[in-house]
Parts: sequence; structure tokens; C-alpha cells
Amino acid sequence: MSFRRGVVRQSKFRHVFAQAWKSEHCIDDVRVSRVTWDGPLCAVNPKFIAVIIEAGGGGTFLVVPINKSGRVDQSCPTVCGHAAPVLDIQWCPHDDNIIASASEDCTVKVWQIPDGGLTVPMTDAILTLEGHSKRVGILAWHPSAYNILLTAGCDNIICVWNVGTGELVYQLTESHPDLIYSVSWNKDGSAVCTVCKDKALRIIDPRRGTVLKVREKVHEGTRPMRAVFLADGKILTTGFSRMSERQFALWDTKDLSEPVVVQEMDTSNGVLLPFYDPDTNMVYLCGKGDCTIRYFEVTDEPPYVHFLSLYSSKEPQRGAGFLCKRGVEVNKCEIARFYKLHERKVEPISMTVPRKSDLFQVDLYPDTAGLEPALLADEWIAGQDAPPLLVSLSGGYTAPPSKQRDTLRGKPKRDSQDLGSPLTSAGNTAAHTSTPTSAAREMDEEAAPQQVTPKETDGNADRPRREDEMLTELLAEMKALRAVVLAQNQRIELLERQLARIEDGDV
Repeated sequence: MSFRRGVVRQSKFRHVFAQAWKSEHCIDDVRVSRVTWDGPLCAVNPKFIAVIIEAGGGGTFLVVPINKSGRVDQSCPTVCGHAAPVLDIQWCPHDDNIIASASEDCTVKVWQIPDGGLTVPMTDAILTLEGHSKRVGILAWHPSAYNILLTAGCDNIICVWNVGTGELVYQLTESHPDLIYSVSWNKDGSAVCTVCKDKALRIIDPRRGTVLKVREKVHEGTRPMRAVFLADGKILTTGFSRMSERQFALWDTKDLSEPVVVQEMDTSNGVLLPFYDPDTNMVYLCGKGDCTIRYFEVTDEPPYVHFLSLYSSKEPQRGAGFLCKRGVEVNKCEIARFYKLHERKVEPISMTVPRKSDLFQVDLYPDTAGLEPALLADEWIAGQDAPPLLVSLSGGYTAPPSKQRDTLRGKPKRDSQDLGSPLTSAGNTAAHTSTPTSAAREMDEEAAPQQVTPKETDGNADRPRREDEMLTELLAEMKALRAVVLAQNQRIELLERQLARIEDGDV
């Protein structure tokens, strides 16, 4: 037995370490909201960082490009269309420019953020959803169906909207007797799990409006709970014990009579926000008011939820944003990134696997959810289900970090991904071809002063002419080679898309 106890569990994520970015890469002077709602107050995608902030009259959140750093000027434009404080914000998983916001004014608004961020304050949403009678505190976009958005309010009602038409397609009014704490979709969007103030975990079919399973008293404590669906169908919940100890539990949806595992953590009173990465099957627990972020790996082997490590800092977090895998720097073996909210600062924290090679690590980066939705809203409403369409992250490691983020952000969306057109991206092509042209122009300008004049050749007038011809030929050859490389890159990307569609059964 002593020998077995000494065996070290094999896992490529066992040595993941967290590292905060240097102060010059943080965003300063951000007045993070003081609302008492236990939400993350921050949402991040490969293009933008959004943070709910304090403002006169409330109803405001800040959106800045993800590469923004330094001080945020007080005159920086914000999204300010709500009449009361904003409680939750969530980016659309299928369009990096679309964000939804939920507010105490009982409405949900959907906004379209222009590329590059705001230049003037945004007060007019592209859509306002009105269906709740009390404040709305929970948003959850469908993981694979386009334009399907779930909202939950303090009226104990869940609404499911078709954002494309603005239509309320489903409303669950009898499922919860009390305040809903959290809602999470399962992998293919066929069901949601919820936890409520009555301490019960429910698995619900939102289209039929039926509660499929219930587990009473998931956690005995009276403080708020959270629940998140895992990729294999299990559910992880966080909450408090009867003795007010923070704990998490893992549940098998096939049998909710007993948890697979329950573990107490500490006696802090901050609500534990779970962030789940389906690609690595890792869970990050971030407590509001804590100075730590704990991370675990979920497996099929006891004890099922394996503690890996924790990140600790001197300052507590007011909230946190979790970046989807499309935005991480694969050339640095970064598998996750948080944006920690301080009282007046946003601090990026990278989770990294320590490896020496700068080549793409296939085992660390399985295909991840891409921008293209698997279903249209009407298809899901009609009863179809499908997991998210996956894309490969290979190739992102070849670019420098800043340019790589731009490349990952710039992938075309569903409406422009017609395989019949060459990469569907005249804009992308123009962006690439402008670089060689400007480079050639710079070389011309640099070369001009160095051209040899007849005086310097001691009467040999043919020498500068020959050098001019050689320079012209070199520049022409460089342009031709760049064009070939660009064309090959486009061809490779197109073939990867076609391969992904074939593997997903779309062709």
C-alpha cells in the first residue's frame, strides 16, 4: 500500500503554473462595479475585454481591445444604454463583436461592438429583450446554435430568446420556486443545469419546459451556489457546507442520489466561481474576494477531481474574465488566461505548461470550439442538437504573440465562410498583401540614398546602372515569393476548413 501511495499520477497538466503579466501590460484606472451581485463582472474574447464599471446612474460597461494596456482615460467611451446597473455581460460565442448585457432595469440588450473598439459612447443597442418583471442577472449563450440566448432573472423565470428575430421562444415560469443562482448549458445545448436558492440542482429541457432530474440540497449551506456542465455530462457544483465551509462536488447525471466526490476547501465566505475548459477538462475555482485561483483536473479515476495547484497574490479579486482557447498564445504553451479585476485595475494571468519547445504542442491543444455555429436558431428550436464545430489551433504559434492574437481574432464568421469562395476574405488578403508592398517601399527608400553616383565610380557610369537593375530584380523576386507564400497559406487554411467539415459530417 505504501508503494501505491507513492506513485505519482501521470498528467501533462500536473505542472501548470500561473503567472501575472507585468504591470505595463495591465489596464489601469478601471473603476470596477461595486454591485453586490455575485457575477464575474468581466467577459473576454479574442478581440475585446468588457468590464462592468461604476458610473453615475449605473448601467455602464467598458469595452476595450484585448491588446489595450495602460491607463484608461476618464473620457474613454463606454456602452451606457441601461437605465440601472448592469449585472452580467457575455460575448456571443459565434461573433466576437456581439455582446449581451443584463441589468437591474429588467431588460437584456444586445450590442455590436465595432472592430477596434468604441470611438464614441454607445447608447443604442441593436436589440432590447423585454420579458422579465424583475432584474436580470444571468446570461448564457447557446454553445452551438446561432443566436440562441438564455436569460434568468430575479423573478425566478428562465427565458430563451432567438436574438436574430428578437422573439421569446421559450419561457420557464414554474421550474424554480426561488432565486436562480446559475445556469449552464450542456455540451450540445440539449439541456441546462441550474442551482437555486432552495439548494436544489435541476437538469432541465428548455424546449419542453420540463425538469428532467432534481437533486435536493446539493450543498447544505445557505450561501449562493454555482453549477457547470462538464464535457462528459457530469456536473460540478460549488457551494457551502452546513458549517459554512466552501466546498465543491462532482455529480453523475445518470444517478444524482449521491455525489461522485465532495471536498471541503476553506472557511472563506466568497462565492466560488467555476470556470471550465472542455479542451483540457480543467476547472478553475475563483472566489470573489479571494487572493487565490485554484485549478483542478477532472478525470475518470479516483479521486476524480485532482487538485493541481493554486495561484496566489496579495490583492483580492473583485471578479474575473476567462479567455476562450482561440485567444491564448499557443507558441508559449499558454492553456488558459484570466483577467483578474482589482478595485481599479485589470490584470492578465496566464496559465502555462512548462515546455522548452516552441513548436505546436498537439497534446495540449486539441481542436477547440470555433466561431462557426453548428446549428441555426430555427434548427435548434425544431429539435436538432449538435456539439460545437471544432477548429485547429495549429499554425498560430508561428506568429509573434501580438500578431498571433490578431490572426486568431480575424477568422471569418459563418456568413462569410462559403467554401466556394477563395478563403472568403478579400479583406484578409488585402491585409496580408499590404505588408510586402510597404516593406518593398521601405527598402526602396532605404536603398535610394545608397545608390552610387558617377563621381563615386571614378567615371564608371555603368556600375550604378547595374546595381539599380540588381536591386529591382531582387525586389521583384521578393514580391513574387511573398505572393507564393501568401497563396499557399490561403490554400492550407481552406483545406483545413474543408477537412474539418468532412470530419464533422457536414459534407
